[in-house]
This record gives sequence, C-alpha cells and structure tokens, in this order.
Amino acid sequence: MTQKPPHEIQIQVQPNYIDDQSEPDANRFVFSYTVTIQNTGTVAAKLLTRHWVITDANGKVQEVIGEGVVGHQPYLKPGQGFQYTSGAIIETPLGSMQGSYQMVADDGKHFDATIPVFTLVRPHTLH
Repeated sequence: MTQKPPHEIQIQVQPNYIDDQSEPDANRFVFSYTVTIQNTGTVAAKLLTRHWVITDANGKVQEVIGEGVVGHQPYLKPGQGFQYTSGAIIETPLGSMQGSYQMVADDGKHFDATIPVFTLVRPHTLH
C-alpha cells in the first residue's frame, strides 16, 4: 500500500482570454486565470506567498511576488481546496505563466507548491 506524502499540493489552472479588455492594436492582451489549489497531502498547510513568472512571445518576463492570493492566505486541511480568479496582461497574443506558492505546514515544514506552466493564448492565434 502506498502512503500519501505529508506535504503535497495539487494545482490546476484554467486561463481565459478577455477580448473586451484587450487592445491588440496597442499590444495589450488581457487574460484571466482560475486557479484550483488542493491539499492532497496528509498535513494541513497555509499558503504564505506567491511567485509568478509571466513570459510573452517576445521573451519579456514579468515576475510577481507577494503575500497570499487575491487578499487571502488560505489554510487547507488535507482534502480541502481553494479556488480563485486573477488576471495578467501581456504584450503579445501568446505567452505562458508558471510559478510557485510558498507554504507552511502544521508540522512547521516550509515547502513550495509548484504551479505548472500553462499557456496564455488569444483564440485563433495558433492554427
């Protein structure tokens, strides 16, 4: 029988292009993304900070580092989840995001929960 790891956070992201806020002629492409964070480990943990790396198709990189997410530092018991929506603006119709959440578990261990890379793409950009 396989034992669950104590410190494990699963993260899923669903990006969405926001056409009515974007201005392609001005190189302004607006995206929202909905993040689902799930504690799949065996120890409760609190999200302390976030670190995002946002890269556009020209290779321009923006880093976002700060406390919590959308004004919250969710505390997740094993099996619990938290979902939120935020946004990003890039200068090209195609880009990517990735990052991590810095967590602290009830047992005192600090660990990073990796946010897997995902694509920001204006519809009909890729054929």
